Amino acid sequence: MVPPLYFDPYYVWLAARDWPHIPLEQWPFSEVPHQVTRVGLVLLPHQVTRVGLVLPARLAQEVLGPGQAAYFTVTALGVALFFTGCFLAVRSLFGNLAGLASVLVILVNPLFTMTNPFGHELGWSTGVMLPDMPGAGLFSLGMAALVTASRRSGRGRTRWLLAAGTCYGLAFLSREFVAFMFVAIPVFLVLLRIPWRRNVTVGIPMAAIFVADLVHNQLVWGNPLAGLISAAEHGGLSRDHVTRGLAAESFLRAFHDWSPLGSVFIAAVALAVAGWLVTRDRRLLLALVWFLALAVPITLLSGVLDPKSISLRAWLPRYWDAVLPAILGGGFGAVALLWRRVSDRSRNRLRTPAALAATVLAAGYVVMCVRAVPDLPRDTAWNELRTWLRGRNDITTIYSDRRLAQTLTFYTRDPWGRTTWNGRIESWPHDHYSLPVEAFSAPVLWTRWRGQESQILGGWSPTAEKGWRRLWRSSDGLLQIWDHPSTLGRTPPVTTPPERSDLH
Repeated sequence: MVPPLYFDPYYVWLAARDWPHIPLEQWPFSEVPHQVTRVGLVLLPHQVTRVGLVLPARLAQEVLGPGQAAYFTVTALGVALFFTGCFLAVRSLFGNLAGLASVLVILVNPLFTMTNPFGHELGWSTGVMLPDMPGAGLFSLGMAALVTASRRSGRGRTRWLLAAGTCYGLAFLSREFVAFMFVAIPVFLVLLRIPWRRNVTVGIPMAAIFVADLVHNQLVWGNPLAGLISAAEHGGLSRDHVTRGLAAESFLRAFHDWSPLGSVFIAAVALAVAGWLVTRDRRLLLALVWFLALAVPITLLSGVLDPKSISLRAWLPRYWDAVLPAILGGGFGAVALLWRRVSDRSRNRLRTPAALAATVLAAGYVVMCVRAVPDLPRDTAWNELRTWLRGRNDITTIYSDRRLAQTLTFYTRDPWGRTTWNGRIESWPHDHYSLPVEAFSAPVLWTRWRGQESQILGGWSPTAEKGWRRLWRSSDGLLQIWDHPSTLGRTPPVTTPPERSDLH
């Protein structure tokens, strides 16, 4: 397993632990810029309003305990939903081979295998408790059900349409911006030749789920529109350099700049467009409408409309999870449809060379993907730290960068959430450039970030020359604990505000 990560996944984890009484006045929720909206609601952190992620995480904690086991159960279910939805959606349109190929393309791509910032992280998706994969998987299951409904009649069609609407509604509870694609549902029905009045059938379970969400928000937050307001007000000036031109290129940047092997997704879109222009097949048009239904709004909200107010960062690959089945299904579907347009005589002559070419291309892609992952440490170092800390009473406090501190909370417990070290964890913000004075009075946990993350304190590191002594080092060198020998085990001065003093 990769280590449980910090920031958004950690905030969801804490919200699930405390639901329904989430302490917005305490860290880390208190750090979200709060403002009073025109409806009188204090702006909520958007992570806590996604009940499709928060409630499963709470259930997992109740059953499995507040530890890694619960965290990765929720994560694994989200990943399983995603790949199952991807396979079934593409299969329903273009058959088993296209569905299987689409899943395998994603499964080995570095954008989805390299997810650990202690190694060579590219994007947070697989292995992280985030809303993108479960939301995308549920929406894709809805698309599979909708396509299946187009091939049924009577009560069979009604059942599949209700199933599609249920999946769409649940997807919204996990990832709110899938609602952009709801606008295209009537277009999907037209392309699938489902009668227009059947939009009502699809909409019934969606409306019921939405009403349930409103009731939940009223009971928990005191305002039924809390989730919508939180999503709508989320954003602002990005830390990344953003211009309208860069924002308009978000799709290309997401699938090229992070890893050249992501270009396979760009090529799939090009194939889908070319295939539709040649064949005019409704299934390809459906895939393209599905893609554009998300691509247009998230690109606009990534800085095209206002570079100083960024609601979504579409240059991150995980923001496109919900349309990956459409992208790859369109690509593989276009190849299959274009192949069928070749005459029977030519097809018989080309079948063997084409099969060999496809095999070589697939093998080359897999080899390049595997070679792109030179070293991907899981949580070996963290487990060693857990063992080293277990039962120690000579170390009462550990200081660290906030990112490390949040992950460390999982390793002061066993995988089932039982406490193994009773000390305190203190932290400083990840964007600080000087070590807090109080951090000199207790051991410090340190790492050199290997992925895209900024280095701790702008590149600071403890060394013997600076008066530090290393107490512990993981076998792979990823994690280290340093201390001033004269202060080992002493109680540090209480200078951190109480609401930030205990990350547990």
